[in-house]
Amino acid sequence: IDLALGGLTAERAEEVRVALLLPVGGGFTLAAGRNATPEGFVLTTPNGLIAEALDSGQLTYADAASHDPALERLGLAHGSQVAVCAPLIVSGQVEGALVLAHSNKGFFTRSRLDRLDAIGTLGGITLHNARIVRELEIERDRIMETEEESRRKLARNLHDGPTQTIAAVAMRLNFAGRLIERDREAAQREIKTLEEIARQTTREIRHMLFTLRPLVLESKGLVSALYQLASKMHETHGQAVHVEAEMNVSDGLDMSKQAVVFFIAEEAINNAHKYAEAANIWVELQRTEAEGIVLEVRDDGVGFNVGAVDANYEQRGSLGMVNMRERSELVNGVLHIESAEGEGTRIILEVPVAGKT
Repeated sequence: IDLALGGLTAERAEEVRVALLLPVGGGFTLAAGRNATPEGFVLTTPNGLIAEALDSGQLTYADAASHDPALERLGLAHGSQVAVCAPLIVSGQVEGALVLAHSNKGFFTRSRLDRLDAIGTLGGITLHNARIVRELEIERDRIMETEEESRRKLARNLHDGPTQTIAAVAMRLNFAGRLIERDREAAQREIKTLEEIARQTTREIRHMLFTLRPLVLESKGLVSALYQLASKMHETHGQAVHVEAEMNVSDGLDMSKQAVVFFIAEEAINNAHKYAEAANIWVELQRTEAEGIVLEVRDDGVGFNVGAVDANYEQRGSLGMVNMRERSELVNGVLHIESAEGEGTRIILEVPVAGKT
């Protein structure tokens, strides 16, 4: 606004009514103004001068400002004879609109209109760059939070699994050492048990390392990684996981999206194993007619009340659901969670093959 007014150095320039509109939802919000409706007002249906300027993509002039309904709602029409709207458009993307009105019919001369046109172009580029920077900052923050949650998840898993097991092994080794002196056979049985515990702990750690960075995902793709995940779940936890997917189903899906799909599948499988008491978990990966990928993970476990778990953010199961939703949003995906107590759980992820990553 200051830039626009600075380009209108003239008598009665202080009488100019100005509104800077920025897109919000399906309309525009009054982000800043002078001699206009208070900031924050939302114009839901731009029409008249503003609609004409946005449709044409050109600086647009009107000599009947007092009768323009949109200008009236913005507080620009009262006492005004003329108005001009500079659409702020960059590469076909509407970044906003700059609207000015004045009571003097001859105020907007050709030279001033040319300056406003140039200011509109510059303003559009400035807003476009600011929006891109903000989107990058938001994406960076989301990625950082995702990585931080991965570290927290690893710490929880290490604490709940190998850390406690190793502490128990140390105690039982001490017991076995004392047992050798009075009952060698019992000591040998204890050592045999400790050996199996150590092997199981090794399997659990290897499983954690696999889910943390599945190299097979990078070398052979999503489907191979899902089959290997199913194999490791059976090997480590005795959990039956059934995968159904054609090997080429993820062709064309870039690696970052494949990683997100794998993460959500792993999270859903892990939740079904830990919380649902599921005997079987089924994983299906299919291609859609709309050139997308659909992942479905379902189980025959105890199920849960989705609304109740969603409401309790601090529960681990709820955190897992939040993480899955946030990851899906990173790749423009849509996540559906269906469950009811006693009826198992069904998680569906839809991801477009093309588009923003």
